[in-house]
Amino acid sequence: MTNQPKTEFIDRELMDAVAEKAAASPRRRMNYNFHRSTDEKVNRLLNVMHRGSYLPVHRHLNPEKSESIIVVRGKVGVTIYDDAGREVESRTVGAGCDCVGFDIEAGVWHGLVVLEDNTVLFEVKEGPFAPITPDNIAAWTPAVDDAAAVEKFVAALETKFETK
Repeated sequence: MTNQPKTEFIDRELMDAVAEKAAASPRRRMNYNFHRSTDEKVNRLLNVMHRGSYLPVHRHLNPEKSESIIVVRGKVGVTIYDDAGREVESRTVGAGCDCVGFDIEAGVWHGLVVLEDNTVLFEVKEGPFAPITPDNIAAWTPAVDDAAAVEKFVAALETKFETK
C-alpha cells in the first residue's frame, strides 16, 4: 500500500470526538495527529484539553524545537518564565480573544493552564517527536505524580487568569 495524499477537515465532529476521549483520559487531554509518523520533519496535531489537565512548566531544548499554537476553541492561560522561574509575561489566549495563538522558540520556559473545557489547540512542532526530558521540566513546577501540589498549582494559575 502506498501513502496516498490525504485530506482531513478540522470540524466540530472531529473536535467533539477527540474532546470525548480527552474527558475520559486521566490526563484530561488527548492528541489527534495529522502527521502519519512522529518521525516526520513537521508534526501537526490537535491537542484537546479540559480544565484540570496539568502541563508542567517546560522548554524544548535538547533537542531544540520550536512550536506554534493556535487556539481553535476554548481558552488557555499562557505564562513565559525566565531561567530563575520568574514570570516574564502571561496572556489569555483563545478563540475570540485578542490573542489567539503563540509561537515559542526552543529553550523558552513556558506553561499553560486550561481555562475552559473542550479547549482545542492546533499545534505545529518540529519533528521528529521527542518526549520532554527531565532537564526540560522546570524545577519549580510540581511533579506530575504529586496530586496535591499539582491541584494547588493549577488552581493558583486558574485564579490568576480568571482575575485578569
